[in-house]
Amino acid sequence: MTELLDGLWQASLWLAVGVVLLAVLRPLLVRLGGAGLAYRSWWLLPLLLVALLLPLPQVALLQHVPTLPLKVVPGATDGVAARSLPGAWLLLMAWALGMGICLLRDLRAQRRFERNMGPLRPRADGSWQASGDPGLPALVGLWRPRIVVGPDFDQQFSAQEQSLILQHERSHWRNGDHWANGALLLVRAVFWFHPLLSWAAGRFLRDQELACDARTIAPQPALRGLYAGTLLKAQLVHPVAPAVCHWRSQPVLKERIAMLKQSKRKALPWVSGQVLVVGLCLGMGAVAWASQGTTMAGSPAAAVMDREIQVDKMPPPSYPKSAIEQRQVGVVNLRVEVDAQGRPTDVQVLSATNPGVFDAVSIAAARSWTYRPAMKNGKPVAGAVKIPITFAMDDTEDAK
Repeated sequence: MTELLDGLWQASLWLAVGVVLLAVLRPLLVRLGGAGLAYRSWWLLPLLLVALLLPLPQVALLQHVPTLPLKVVPGATDGVAARSLPGAWLLLMAWALGMGICLLRDLRAQRRFERNMGPLRPRADGSWQASGDPGLPALVGLWRPRIVVGPDFDQQFSAQEQSLILQHERSHWRNGDHWANGALLLVRAVFWFHPLLSWAAGRFLRDQELACDARTIAPQPALRGLYAGTLLKAQLVHPVAPAVCHWRSQPVLKERIAMLKQSKRKALPWVSGQVLVVGLCLGMGAVAWASQGTTMAGSPAAAVMDREIQVDKMPPPSYPKSAIEQRQVGVVNLRVEVDAQGRPTDVQVLSATNPGVFDAVSIAAARSWTYRPAMKNGKPVAGAVKIPITFAMDDTEDAK
């Protein structure tokens, strides 16, 4: 549970770093590669999240691993864990409740949008015509996306304007933008508490529309004026759905028309922009991955430490009730790997008498303890510690 909260906290920090970095670099990316490059740069955020999920190489054990024995008798209480557990549960419940509310809200908005379209009928151009207009034309759906137009589509737009709109929505489809919007819906639900995510989502959707405009008009630059006029025709206030690629996007209308006035870019800056985005994503992803801890070398020199791992707070695990009733005793030998920040990254059972009786409570206790990392050359480093936990029925009895 605490690992989940720690992971959310770490992911939130890296999302904030990524959003701020993209906001700073966006003018440069637009200048080098246009709206398409700025839109592709948003790959940085999912790559950061994936990098944090990738495991680090196993920490190499020191040649001399310190041992911290602990004895547990019935009646021993984990006071520190008992006090921290309710707080962690409350945080976890608040997060889960917020995520559920956000998912429900967005799914209801999506459902309301699709219901307001009314019955659909196929058209000869491959699109579908709705009987209602909650904010059309749009690409609707994830698994079976459809280009849906409003009931007045033929009367409102000329044949050439209709062709441009359909090309725009097909470009969304081919580029997988509907899947990107579905992923954004999930990310906004998981990180509903993030202060920068709402702004980042709005900026992402704007860049998505700008990039789609650029892809649509690039093969036919002579139609820029007609394309801008078609945008102006359709800009009415309509509710939007979270997983829909809308043709209408009134808040970004001015920016979309301004983008159409840009001349074609030279090849060299465009290539430089692609290299910049790829390097940015890979570099930041590597930094996020490495931030999870520091891998120690397994050389003999690594065994020389200024200070071994220490445990500040080590409340004993609770004695299992079933073991007390059956008067079971035993010893569980743990190996706890601790990163340079003093966080337990892995807890393993090396050996145990009465396997399965005391293992779970021992691992849970070891994950809740407060550690001080080992020190080498005045700097904290990752390491490991062996902790034999003896479960005995009284203070004088040895485990058998």
